[in-house]
Amino acid sequence: MEDIDAIAALQDPVRRRLYEYVAAQGREVGRNEAAEAAGVARTLAAHHLDRLTEVGLLESGSRRLTGRSGPGAGRPAKVYTRARAERAVSLPVRDYRTAAELLAEVAEQAGLDAGLYAAARRRGEALRGSAAPCGGLEEAMAVLAARGYEPHLEGAEGAEGVEGAGGAGETTEAATCVVRMRNCPFHAVAERFPPLVCGMNLALLEGLLGTDGPVRARMEARPGECCVVVESSKNNSD
Repeated sequence: MEDIDAIAALQDPVRRRLYEYVAAQGREVGRNEAAEAAGVARTLAAHHLDRLTEVGLLESGSRRLTGRSGPGAGRPAKVYTRARAERAVSLPVRDYRTAAELLAEVAEQAGLDAGLYAAARRRGEALRGSAAPCGGLEEAMAVLAARGYEPHLEGAEGAEGVEGAGGAGETTEAATCVVRMRNCPFHAVAERFPPLVCGMNLALLEGLLGTDGPVRARMEARPGECCVVVESSKNNSD
């Protein structure tokens, strides 16, 4: 019932906006920032943020937001990040994760990696259908956002562009920019079978985005993010 209570907490539209904003940042968010983003008073934002923490959708902590330390630096402020725990509700109860883990275990033990990757690439191509390969990073971000990857554009200096949802604003596809993804839809199984599932994920995205267009997917694991990144293929000489 805990998962039902957690998901039910998002029924309130203000609470849902606050959760979606915190989740999209990929970093700690203070009450003032969250309140401004949701267009509500700080006290109301604090109430909803704490409620989201109570049901396990957010995690909270405290730190000084001024960047200073020592006397005169001010009191630590409460900050929030998305909880890592996964929430799901199925009525009646289904257990697809166990089936996926068993299949992954057998595939790994039997050395069926190549067959799995080929199947994943075909599935990606089927999902893309008759559409041409993605025409650029912005289009790729929209496709990835629709699949739940939570993409964001990142440059070599760490400067981020628009958040992935095909959002408003313009992005510049500089030679150093890559699209990283804050969520892996296969996270639970990938944790147990990382080489197999990450390779499957890469093959799926190759089929979904295309390999003959101006973008390409490649492996680049980083803690807390999807193991695949997407970049402009014209910036690579290999």
